[in-house]
Amino acid sequence: MNSFAERLVRWQRDHGRHDLPWQCDDPYRVWLSEIMLQQTQVATVIPYYQRFTESFPTVAALAAAPLDDVLSHWAGLGYYSRARNLHKAAKMVVERFGGLFPQDAAALAELPGVGRSTAAAIAGFCFAERTAILDGNVKRVLTRWAGVDGFPGEKRVETKLWDLASNLLPKQAADMPAYTQGMMDLGATLCTRSKPLCAACPLRDDCRAHIEGRQGELPTRKPKKAIPERDTVMLLIEHDGRILLQQRPPTGIWGGLWSLPETERGRDVAAVCRDRYGVVAGAQEAQETLVHTFTHFRLTITPIAVRATAMVTSIHEDGQRWFSKVEALRAGIPTPVRKLLLRTAQVG
Repeated sequence: MNSFAERLVRWQRDHGRHDLPWQCDDPYRVWLSEIMLQQTQVATVIPYYQRFTESFPTVAALAAAPLDDVLSHWAGLGYYSRARNLHKAAKMVVERFGGLFPQDAAALAELPGVGRSTAAAIAGFCFAERTAILDGNVKRVLTRWAGVDGFPGEKRVETKLWDLASNLLPKQAADMPAYTQGMMDLGATLCTRSKPLCAACPLRDDCRAHIEGRQGELPTRKPKKAIPERDTVMLLIEHDGRILLQQRPPTGIWGGLWSLPETERGRDVAAVCRDRYGVVAGAQEAQETLVHTFTHFRLTITPIAVRATAMVTSIHEDGQRWFSKVEALRAGIPTPVRKLLLRTAQVG
């Protein structure tokens, strides 16, 4: 029987994906796609990738762009630290490496937001380096093929999978782009979470999960934990057809994005508007709550529409700004804020 790598390379060349917009040997575009694809599906990423490459066609253009522009292009993809790191990494490539990406995985992994697997993917696709990747699709393929028990996110299991992935690489460096793409394609199109298409799989003859009928058991699921609950009140403060937004701190959830002013449940909204945001609150209307689920907690948002009748002070400083509704929707804003703006206001 041909080796694992030989079968996978042949299958990818004959049956794998060949029409994705980032399939090229340009490390900028490969890097951009790899960052976007972290925890995000291909179909979701494609329009974002296309807008990004139109607005920022080179790493130098991305490095020179204001962070606000980068975040506005990213808004809706989630995990906003990825966008902030993307911007930092672009600046590093320009300033430290003269605008050229390093050509080995070890150096690529020094870029902000680039982990071991992402660095290996860039090096494998663009520079044919013999180095293993281990994203979610690859973990699923390997745990099934080798019959590896245990949750892949557990350190002991992950170390075992890295060793396995490194030992299965093709002998010829020239095969690395097809092999790396093949690992991704197999997990995305055949070795899927549910109802894997084992009959079409080039690895089925010696796949332990297929032989033993354990496709539904592997990979082992993550142990369930109760999701913490948080809540906040968001204020939709309008004055003369404009809405007040506040820029979040540069780190943390929604770091650097424009968001609605917030306060705690039970606080006097009029006092908060006056003392914190410099406006006299007129009519107030509590609206239907919105629940937004993050990776590690669930946030319940209570929106309150506030009609401001007068300004107490100028609030163009301290990260607060008035936007027209059109401008607000074009800015870098979190998904739940966008939903609230669309839900509560007609945009003209």
